[in-house]
Amino acid sequence: MAFSSPALAQSEGAGNPQATVSNEATPERAENGLEDIVVTATRREERLQTIPVAVTALTSEAIESSGVQDVRSLTQVVPGFFGGKNIGLFLPVIRGVGSSSVSAADEANVATYIDGVYQPDPYSTFVDLAEVERVEVLRGPQGTVFGRNATGGLINVITPDPSFELRGNISARYGRLRNDASDLDAKAYVTGGLTETLAADLSVVYRKTDDYITDLVRGGNLGGNRIFNLRGKLLWEASDAARFVLTAEYADQDGSTNTTQPFNGNTAGRRFAGAVVPAKAWQSSVDTVPVLDFKRFNLALRTRFDLGSVNLETTTGYMHTRTIQVTDSDASNIFLGVVSANEPNINTKSLSQEIRLLSTAPGPFQWLIGLYGFRLDSESGLRILSRPAGPGTVQTSTSLNPTLKTTSYSGFGEGTYRIVPQLFLTLGVRYTWEQRKFEQIANGVNLFGEASRSFDKVTYRGALRYEFADSANVYATYGTGYKSGVYNFTSTTPTPVDPETIDAYEVGLKVDPLSWLRMNLSTYYYDYQNLQVVARASSGNTFILQNAASAEIYGGEIELTAAVTRHLKIRASAAYTHSEYKDFPNAQGFVPLPLGGNSSVSEDASGNQLTRSPESSLALGAVWTKEIANGTFGIAGNVYHSSRVYFDFANRFSQKPYTLVSGELSYTTSNDNWRFTVWATNLTNQQVYREIRNGPLTTDVTYESPRRVGVGASYRF
Repeated sequence: MAFSSPALAQSEGAGNPQATVSNEATPERAENGLEDIVVTATRREERLQTIPVAVTALTSEAIESSGVQDVRSLTQVVPGFFGGKNIGLFLPVIRGVGSSSVSAADEANVATYIDGVYQPDPYSTFVDLAEVERVEVLRGPQGTVFGRNATGGLINVITPDPSFELRGNISARYGRLRNDASDLDAKAYVTGGLTETLAADLSVVYRKTDDYITDLVRGGNLGGNRIFNLRGKLLWEASDAARFVLTAEYADQDGSTNTTQPFNGNTAGRRFAGAVVPAKAWQSSVDTVPVLDFKRFNLALRTRFDLGSVNLETTTGYMHTRTIQVTDSDASNIFLGVVSANEPNINTKSLSQEIRLLSTAPGPFQWLIGLYGFRLDSESGLRILSRPAGPGTVQTSTSLNPTLKTTSYSGFGEGTYRIVPQLFLTLGVRYTWEQRKFEQIANGVNLFGEASRSFDKVTYRGALRYEFADSANVYATYGTGYKSGVYNFTSTTPTPVDPETIDAYEVGLKVDPLSWLRMNLSTYYYDYQNLQVVARASSGNTFILQNAASAEIYGGEIELTAAVTRHLKIRASAAYTHSEYKDFPNAQGFVPLPLGGNSSVSEDASGNQLTRSPESSLALGAVWTKEIANGTFGIAGNVYHSSRVYFDFANRFSQKPYTLVSGELSYTTSNDNWRFTVWATNLTNQQVYREIRNGPLTTDVTYESPRRVGVGASYRF
């Protein structure tokens, strides 16, 4: 999901459950200090600074000024967050907890939501959105009122609901990157009233990044992408007590962003004559042209009914995605293997329904209860071609057609009681029942019929918060998280892995010591059991899904926001994460061979650092503005530094510490209608691994995008 120009603040805050800025801020703070952000992280509107939850809330202005382009690049501004990606799947990690899944039916441990609607398919969560109000990133297990299978946390992208006042914006950004490739990002958004009770909005996004990865085999380039997204909302305010929001979205993406190259030249292809091995970043010599395409349709309905002392709210979501993926297995020009997901494509349908009842009357006790139902059906057609002995030898072909189904029901409740004026106690509980079904057809033969297994679990949370000053509080929480067992979609046996669980302890401080300064601090300890982890199988192009016995994670984060002057705002954050496999004796590992490729080994990973979990990270962003002539000139910059990131259980393959820099120069006219920018991302052209994958034939890598430099213009009305 990519983010664009700032959304206009909603004036009808009481009628919009996604309202961003509270009108209760003091005059001094509203004029000279920090915005008082209201979030829905606890499924009700509450001030960010009062909820006992570690959450980073980024307004659209903060997103734009920090150079965030999509949800993955939140890595550069959210402490403890890493936007992982495995070829075509989005695999975010928070505080060391994340998924390494390769299956659409194995949902990520960090859940992604748009407007509170769950997005279960990790293949299609890169869709651009034209207008974003804010993004909330919750750290820690969400085992009670919010978050499906969210043992690590969740991301909630919130877009504005339609307004009865006509407004909109049009923007375009044009950039250049290596190999004379261009990058075009065009967006449009309009909203307005249709009648006294009906309002609508419509957004359109078109983005095209030319191929920029040098193709050493066919000539030309690979790695580009094209995205089209159409999204609309219809708001019906039937009465003062009834509100309906219907959302429809269509997205289409075509590209070859799954283009790989060997890590340090390690491919079995170099054993054979005529092998071409890339020597530099952003080069590729694959024998099969990569493909990563998907189409997605979303439909959602949110309702709210004011019943007096309580509100009844419902959220319904439907998603249908079709994904095609073709990826070379050895990252060389010698045909040793390829995996295709296009016979048929990866087809996923999901339906979710949530019903919530919330207290609204003033008083010392506030509560919420609800029910949640979820259904997901996914089927894939995988064609695995292998010729590991090289040219002139026998090629094998294996067809896998797995079908995976998930059905889940849960009930939840949470209440907060004000014991004394400054002391609050929160208790929450959730019961989840889940059934997983799995069927595998290999080369036209149904191997074992339909395997089925049910799981259930009670998760809970408690929090104690003490307000020791008007704008300062300290809190302590204990919570549990749970993810049911899942099946391996390339498996030929009907056995799922065990559920994973997490026990989380956290102590935090939220304080605004001055009207222009905000500081949030959190420390935590996790006891993480039966981690579900994925690795390439020793036999070739299938995968192993196994349980790592246990892990220990502890650390802390600090976030600072300062409106130093009316012209200068600074945002800084830092995170320390100690993540360690406490007990992982039979980890799947790979050791490079002298002639290329890897030898498969079973090794003890106990004591090693968790994958995709840097020990430390730092981020610093600043925005300086100055009124000049008939407008405002602005300078914005963001610097992000990460320590070493490991991508395998043995900590053998890693990305060394790196620093990313982005920046923007802007000019906004005095009426705020026109805005012109000169911008750059990855300004120093750092070569950063997006992912490192190990298998018998290769250790391959994909890189983050190289430096992009461009110009942009937007018009708001």
